[in-house]
Amino acid sequence: MEPKKQEEPIPEPPKVNLAVIYYSSTGTNHQMAEWAVAGGKEAGAEVKLLKIPEWAPQSAIDSNPAWRAHVDATKEIPEVTLHDLEWADAIIFSVPTRFGNVPGQVKQFLDTTGGLWFHGKLANKVVSAMTSAQNAHGGQEQTIMQLYTTMHHWGAIVVPPGYTDPVIFGAGGNPYGTSVTVNQEGKMVEDVSGAVQHQAKRTVTVAQWVKNSKQ
Repeated sequence: MEPKKQEEPIPEPPKVNLAVIYYSSTGTNHQMAEWAVAGGKEAGAEVKLLKIPEWAPQSAIDSNPAWRAHVDATKEIPEVTLHDLEWADAIIFSVPTRFGNVPGQVKQFLDTTGGLWFHGKLANKVVSAMTSAQNAHGGQEQTIMQLYTTMHHWGAIVVPPGYTDPVIFGAGGNPYGTSVTVNQEGKMVEDVSGAVQHQAKRTVTVAQWVKNSKQ
């Protein structure tokens, strides 16, 4: 009788590097980013939480107590760098709406990515986005689509949540990316925590498929 051959162990799939990048003045998009971090980790990713640098004048920040409190409370969170974009297999952005577009701080950072784009280092990154506004028709979908326009120029793979889980409907039903309405007291109107985590897991899953295909 021939000795039984030992089966070779199936190698573990490579871990996805997920960068969750946010800009937040009073905390909404920071909270959404934290939920995305939790979802990404649950999906098995190596996750970095990173903030986009704040360049608003201190006088403007000081004029809004909630803004000042948030800046002080999150000062230990590292600011995103171009190296973080190169490191990441997947990127989730969480940014508020400003007149149906991304905040100037976000645009300024995106405008520094030209070198990475030129060398093809942003191609095939798996990306997704989330946003917030003070009313449901305040440009939420438009803001996400504006951000995705840059991602198309990168050659990135855009992964929207679509209607891939019932939790999307309870969070407002935005198929482009989770969005939330924030009332005058700064509170979220919809419960979007589950939708954010689903979106993060979906993004990591697709990034895993892409990364596996390169092995």
